[in-house]
Amino acid sequence: MPEYRRILLDGAAVQVTVDGDELVAPDGRRVKTGDAQHLPPVVPSKVIAVHLNHRSRVEEFRIGLPDTPTYFHKPVSALNAHRGAIVRPEGCKWLNYEGEVAIVIGRTARNISPAGAGDYIAGYTVANDYGLHDFRDTDAGSMLRVKGSDTLCPLGPGLVTDWDFHGKRLRTYVNGQVVQDGSTDEMTWDMHYLVADIARTITLYPGDVLLSGTPANSRPVQPGDVVEVEVEGLGRLTNHIVTGPAAIRADVGAQPTESEEVLSTALGGDWEFRGIRPPRR
Repeated sequence: MPEYRRILLDGAAVQVTVDGDELVAPDGRRVKTGDAQHLPPVVPSKVIAVHLNHRSRVEEFRIGLPDTPTYFHKPVSALNAHRGAIVRPEGCKWLNYEGEVAIVIGRTARNISPAGAGDYIAGYTVANDYGLHDFRDTDAGSMLRVKGSDTLCPLGPGLVTDWDFHGKRLRTYVNGQVVQDGSTDEMTWDMHYLVADIARTITLYPGDVLLSGTPANSRPVQPGDVVEVEVEGLGRLTNHIVTGPAAIRADVGAQPTESEEVLSTALGGDWEFRGIRPPRR
């Protein structure tokens, strides 16, 4: 399957193809994969993510899925790349990984059918939909700072075309240990459905990204941790966690919190799971 990456080469962003352990630029220049400075494989105008999709995640939270998907938006300023640093701001504690498959749009899509949505997909890449749950109490509706803070949307390493999303294994590792192990077959709504659903009212442009959901066992990570997401046929996205260079200002806006909802989400299990209230079934 063809794979395309974007790297910084002699100070310029260049799309390259993968040839063994080398990346090849259109003008023939070559660089070792391990030496390349990766960029996000695409430049989207928007990144849209589904809240819940994997059955194992729903079972972990002991809640019921809605009849149709719900979504949130990650600003493009949150984009990051393969081997990039993920910043946990000073004063925050609850930064969680979420290994996912990212859908990349290839043609302008508006009001299309699920059956025809595949014709509008350029390919797929690996994503880690990090969540800074310290702001969940404030931004639970929009998820803006929870999911949209700087560096929290790494994509890569490359864009893979002609990839069949059925029956593919997805695993997340922290410091070499498997912490998530799921499959695309446990998704309630597949890639084509998600694209068609969003495109009913929001025009999708080439390069736009849709994140398709994470399996169970999203958990917090710490500065110094190395987090990898591996998707069968798409490769392995690697990032490391660092502490922000300065504390979040305390003289403006909501501050990080550690409520029951923050803890139950970050540590796995909704309020119902922790016995705070009856299940919402």
